[in-house]
Amino acid sequence: MKHIITLAIAATLALSGCQANGAVPGKYFEAPVPERVAEEPSSEQVAILAGGCFWCVEAVFSHTKGIKAVVSGYHGGSAATATYDDSNTGVTGHAEAVRIVYDPAVIRYDQILQIFFSVVADPTVRNRQGPDVGPQYRAALIPINEEQTNVAGAYLAQMEASGAWPKPIVTEIEKHRKFYPAEDYHQDFVALNPRHPYVLAWSVPKVDALKKYFPQFYRDTFLQDHKS
Repeated sequence: MKHIITLAIAATLALSGCQANGAVPGKYFEAPVPERVAEEPSSEQVAILAGGCFWCVEAVFSHTKGIKAVVSGYHGGSAATATYDDSNTGVTGHAEAVRIVYDPAVIRYDQILQIFFSVVADPTVRNRQGPDVGPQYRAALIPINEEQTNVAGAYLAQMEASGAWPKPIVTEIEKHRKFYPAEDYHQDFVALNPRHPYVLAWSVPKVDALKKYFPQFYRDTFLQDHKS
């Protein structure tokens, strides 16, 4: 999944879906250090997060230490509608999401959530992130086991109580359903399209924020390793 996107596809994507439309990139928020620490096995674990355009979410976690693989995809709807064109209608139930494989000895689930809400997703807006509007761009936590569910619930409550955000927290926990990998041209999108207007306006600032505010977790190289 490491081929260069064609000019025709790039032109189409510049006009639909993830696109810079003049909105101002969100500010960094100092999400609180999680009080509920994830208790996880030492083996590789999986997390699924929805945080707006999956190009940005993939980019941030592809630069995060302890992350072993990142796949962009769709979560919440059926196999029949797990496509970029269908999900962009906003009526499929799908959210653009990423599936992350991580080493809990290096980065825990609770630390992934802190990074997510600090530099990736604004938890105070519903059915949009940055310039991308619609339920397919909602921010959501999708725990895949009981421990992740408990950590996610505790962290959302802690975030609300912290007062770090000027508006109420509206991000929700969604039931885990089947994750469908996105089309090949969406994988490693930022690494393969570093001059794309959307990437420059939205993805790069988030990666820069990761480097600035979480230097202990920042990895300079972009991870290009995918596991379905």
